[in-house]
Amino acid sequence: MRTSDFFYDLPKELIAQTPAPVRSGSRLLVYDRKTKTITDGVFTDVLAHLHAGDVLVRNNTRVIPARLIGHRPETGGTMEFLLLSRLQGDEWECLCKPAKRAKPGLVYQVTPELSVKVLGDASMDGGKRVQLLYEGIFEEVLDRAGQMPLPPYITERLADKERYQTVYAVTRGSAAAPTAGLHFTPELLEAIEKKGVRIVDVLLHVGLGTFRPVSEENIEDHRMHEEFYRVTAEAAKAINDARAAGGRIVCVGTTSVRTLESVATEDGVVHPGSGYTGIYITPGYRCKAVDALITNFHLPESTLLMLVSAFVGREEVLRVYEHAVKERYRFFSFGDACLFE
Repeated sequence: MRTSDFFYDLPKELIAQTPAPVRSGSRLLVYDRKTKTITDGVFTDVLAHLHAGDVLVRNNTRVIPARLIGHRPETGGTMEFLLLSRLQGDEWECLCKPAKRAKPGLVYQVTPELSVKVLGDASMDGGKRVQLLYEGIFEEVLDRAGQMPLPPYITERLADKERYQTVYAVTRGSAAAPTAGLHFTPELLEAIEKKGVRIVDVLLHVGLGTFRPVSEENIEDHRMHEEFYRVTAEAAKAINDARAAGGRIVCVGTTSVRTLESVATEDGVVHPGSGYTGIYITPGYRCKAVDALITNFHLPESTLLMLVSAFVGREEVLRVYEHAVKERYRFFSFGDACLFE
């Protein structure tokens, strides 16, 4: 298939620049895959679409303030670093801008307590290896020095850093939020559990795959960057037990889908494990472990839109998006949500 097959027109004003005043106050578009019908509502309506015996799978990764702005004291030159994944110790894989000026050996000062030394090229295209030089507790130093790595289409400053974290974010390591989870509140999650729905956490640290556009003409030529995942034995058992009893597996976000599909066998059984996955889900792929998906509206020609198209069908997804544009839904990271069931 061609990358252009996943293009759609989106008015710029529909790109959400700020979160909804209340997390669960976002709108929710519900698409029924059997009847191919579309229903418009609000996000709290998701409660009516979850049933006792279902499992809600969410990604509990936590975004680190991975955007660092460094300066060379001797020349005044500026470099932007986007930390993607820790390699070993204080060495990281990152994106640099402007990358051509990121020469090995150069040191950029971010704050008086944190500097970044360029070591060389990383294994990924356009990536660099860097060493973070600091004194003190790393997490505290990074919290003071770093900025939230908001996507480039968000141009307004985020007033509250926690609004780019899910309320259940625990394990630090992502360069971007699993944004479908931003709509959940503690109260809504409590109501979901009271209904008899089991909530299960998995982990996938969101990295370069989120930022890297599909530039190849044919989607088969695109290569996904690998991201770290973990599925515990307890999580796998809860998912498998629910499916065996007739319950549905409802994923919160494409990252949860990619995690489960990375560890599921053809019979739909989910196995515990951890490691790095570069799974690339496009139309023609049959999801083995996922029955329903809660997700945001994704960029045209993106791997995320391709994943949703594999789950629902490309033509139907584009029809859903056409409806969403017509109804003035808010798009992308801080936008509204879809439930595909």
